[in-house]
Amino acid sequence: VLLNLRGIENHVLFSRRWLNLQEYQSKKLMQESGVTVQRFYVADNPPDALQAAKRLNAKEIVLKAQILAGGRGKGVFNSGLKGGVHLTKDPSVVGELASKMLGYSLTTKQTPKEGVEVKMVMVAEALDITRETYFAILMDRACNGPVMVGSPQGGMDIEEVADKSPELIFKEVIDIFEGVRDDQALRMAANLGFKGPLERQAADQIMRLYDLFLKVDATQVEVNPLGETPEGQVVCFDAKISFDDNAEFRQKAVFALDDMSESDPTETEAAKWDLKYIGLDGNIACFVNGAGLAMATCDIIDLHGGKPANFLDLGGGVKEKQVYEAFKLLTADPKVEAILVNIFGGIVNCAIIANGITKACRELELKVPLVVRLEGGYCTGGTTPIALHPYLPSV
Repeated sequence: VLLNLRGIENHVLFSRRWLNLQEYQSKKLMQESGVTVQRFYVADNPPDALQAAKRLNAKEIVLKAQILAGGRGKGVFNSGLKGGVHLTKDPSVVGELASKMLGYSLTTKQTPKEGVEVKMVMVAEALDITRETYFAILMDRACNGPVMVGSPQGGMDIEEVADKSPELIFKEVIDIFEGVRDDQALRMAANLGFKGPLERQAADQIMRLYDLFLKVDATQVEVNPLGETPEGQVVCFDAKISFDDNAEFRQKAVFALDDMSESDPTETEAAKWDLKYIGLDGNIACFVNGAGLAMATCDIIDLHGGKPANFLDLGGGVKEKQVYEAFKLLTADPKVEAILVNIFGGIVNCAIIANGITKACRELELKVPLVVRLEGGYCTGGTTPIALHPYLPSV
């Protein structure tokens, strides 16, 4: 039995490696590294959006709602406006369109049912695309470093291309000491189908994207599509950048851009205490250490007819204060009718857990049933290790 936990596993293992950057923030980072993107402005009110459209002086303008969810183009606003992405050749209508976006909730296939409030719009120059390609730089364990991956088939799901036409996927291993060599960039540009002067232009964009990859300590820079225009420009039309959270100490300016406004408040609070928390729909709260054990605990609850209220991984180096804060998070959920603690003492001192639990029970006046299992840990009394009882039914 699996509680459809693959998505939870991916979230837990990788969520802290991804910053929540809006589209305009990613494009600004690319601009700063000399990567060619569409000209754009951002606005948080309709008059500014209108002025931005006029300043662009473009043949066609695209207005995009800025939220951290896909499917914006097919989304619906509670203002009645359909679509979070609008094209127009008349700058004067941008203000009116923005007035139906800003301050209203946009619902897409990736948002909650109630949608997400739009607080910012991007007003950009709309460019025609004659051809779309795919390009990415990512860390590859098999190569012990970064690799370039590209395909002349862009603007679509790259996994689908790899499955149906693997011969259209090209890969170049990057030497971390040499960086991207000129011949590698040109070969990748040629494999992507750029010809004549565009090949050189695309190669330059590839090298600048690698400069960005290094500059911001990225784990992935994915451009889809990397396209060419009728005017003979190579442009990065859409990009996704993933960052290494281990580099936060030296990427303070980048991490300061993190947009937490659309994150779940409980998950945000849990992250402050270095707790991995994901809310679920059940009524049995789980308090576990280790992602694997936490997923197995959720699965066992489901197997026996229950429904977990959350996924909570304390990790191995947990302190008593974190235990206390974790209990505050769990007890604040009105759906929770019972709490199950399942701790493997091999990676944490069970005394820390026990002290945190007893403090939480006293100070938070716990009203729901609590079942505690601590196994494999040791407390030190004098010089003699004392094994904690493996089953502690209540506190």
